[in-house]
Amino acid sequence: MSRDDERAPSARENRHPHPRRPAEVELDVLVVGGGHAGVEAALAAARLGCRTALVSYRLDLLGEMSCNPAIGGLGKGQLVREIDALGGVMGLAIDATGIQFRMLNTAKGHAVQAPRAQADRHRYRDEITRRVRAADGVELVQGGVSKLLIDEVAGRPRVHGVQTDGGRELRAHATVLTTGTFLRALMHTGEARTSGGRVGEAACEGLSAAIETLGLELGRLKTGTPPRLAREGIDWERLEEQVGDARPWPFSFATPRAGFPTLPQVVCHATHTNERAHAIIRANIHRAPMYAGRIQGQGPRYCPSVEDKVMRFPERARHGIFLEPEALDTDVIYVNGISTSLPAEVQEDFVHAIPGLERAAFLRHGYAVEYDFVLPQALDPTLAVREVEGLYLAGQINGTSGYEEAAAQGLVAGANAALWVKDEAPFLLRRDEAYTGVLVDDLTVSRPTEPYRMFSSRAEYRLLLRQDDADRRLVARALEVGLAGPDALRRLQARLERIESLKTLLARTPTATGGGRTLADDLRRPDRQLAEMIATTPALEHFVDEPDDVLVTAEADLKYAGYIERQRRDVERLARQEATLIPQDLDLSQVRGLRNEAREKLVSLRPATLGAASRIAGINPPDVALLAVLVERHRRRSGSAEVDGLPLR
Repeated sequence: MSRDDERAPSARENRHPHPRRPAEVELDVLVVGGGHAGVEAALAAARLGCRTALVSYRLDLLGEMSCNPAIGGLGKGQLVREIDALGGVMGLAIDATGIQFRMLNTAKGHAVQAPRAQADRHRYRDEITRRVRAADGVELVQGGVSKLLIDEVAGRPRVHGVQTDGGRELRAHATVLTTGTFLRALMHTGEARTSGGRVGEAACEGLSAAIETLGLELGRLKTGTPPRLAREGIDWERLEEQVGDARPWPFSFATPRAGFPTLPQVVCHATHTNERAHAIIRANIHRAPMYAGRIQGQGPRYCPSVEDKVMRFPERARHGIFLEPEALDTDVIYVNGISTSLPAEVQEDFVHAIPGLERAAFLRHGYAVEYDFVLPQALDPTLAVREVEGLYLAGQINGTSGYEEAAAQGLVAGANAALWVKDEAPFLLRRDEAYTGVLVDDLTVSRPTEPYRMFSSRAEYRLLLRQDDADRRLVARALEVGLAGPDALRRLQARLERIESLKTLLARTPTATGGGRTLADDLRRPDRQLAEMIATTPALEHFVDEPDDVLVTAEADLKYAGYIERQRRDVERLARQEATLIPQDLDLSQVRGLRNEAREKLVSLRPATLGAASRIAGINPPDVALLAVLVERHRRRSGSAEVDGLPLR
């Protein structure tokens, strides 16, 4: 059975056929929000041939980097490579505007290596804007959104567009909300509190109430940003240099190596907090909004504020800080590692206690933002709201953090909204196919209590999901639905030919020591590196100038061949459980034998499959085994060869 055969029947059988488009509906897909999720959603829908509009409060800030001026990182870099393989623009944009490129975790195995790039944030925003404006089929509408246009179809609510703050109605068959941190958003600096989701930009006040009228549950989360300092006034001589890679590796498979990188590359710097700074923070902790009880939402555990670091880890004498230029033509320095919402004067006191920053001048103080989000268990794997026709959610509205997580969701939501409008089967990615599949699966079976962040440790099949082979995994999938074009396939085929040519040569070339061993056998040793082997082996000399993505993929394929095969067998063994749909009419509240915690989680989150159920925190293997027996009994009672699952629209 093919992958499409496994998925499409239940998806098609359970879809609610949409009515013919009313005459007054001028759009196929409407995207609300011009951040990283909104951009990828709008472009994905347009690539699939849908008449698309993107409405944003500020059309001059499309793709704005609200916080860290960087793309990628551990787990996140893999997402960007996947977005690129699926036809998205994030990788191309950072390649054109990056001012420092680094491959992280190079001392570890290829499965956990990930690219990261410092961006010129102004050029990045301009590059994204240029690409959106140049895209066929995307209309841009400036303005805020205050209401959802809601009616009812066959007893179910349907969203058929929005009303802008100015009263204009934008009607569309499918609507994608990518509102970021703006839903009923409040900004906090010490005791000061103002409405807004980002400095200089108003909060979105009306949509939260509209979302609640649809029966969706809202929660509150918090994020934060550090101070920005002026370059002049920092004692650079006292700081440790952080240089980029001598041979940078682009994010996009389409970026030509000749002339890359296109912009001058910069050096970042590192320093650290100290006990003096910690003492100032502790003495003023009662003035921090989180500790004073003025913020309801929970912040990200893995990107904590500096006050959280000091209070939660009192044994730590210092915490690392990285000073990163925001652009080539500005003196603004982003101080990575000291996100804070302490009062402005306290921020200045503790920053001036940090080595090298004693005379630093503040251009902007740090602040926290708390905002509404939708509990994402309301979504199906297409990122559509299960109980509402025509509504999709992507980005921080789903409880995530990070540009990369938002962009990946936007691409999935925009593509699926377009496919739904066209009455075609949905685009779904499994956990063993992509980090994007891990992200969506994690979200749709969770109730986040903190912003979700992607890490390589979240992917149980990360050896199959390396950043170097995202094109090999996903370009064919993208071509199937129209997200990518023939140029992507030609690039992939050319790369694969070079990889196979190199692997064949390694397998046929004997080592200098003889004994029947080949260079491929030698490369499997932990201490051998392919680049080093090519530099010292005449038989491999015509691969000296080969791009890193060819060398790394060939090396990883050979080094990990046995482990990769073992993981593939694990995937096949779990495939039946993963694909077994839980019937809609199976009353999980009445299942006997389940522990109370398991029953409550199943009823609340309503996972689509046994595989999804198995990954819910609090659900143990015996619970899944019992549920599998009940699903099989239900199938036999119904006399159906297929088990109907949740509608994937």
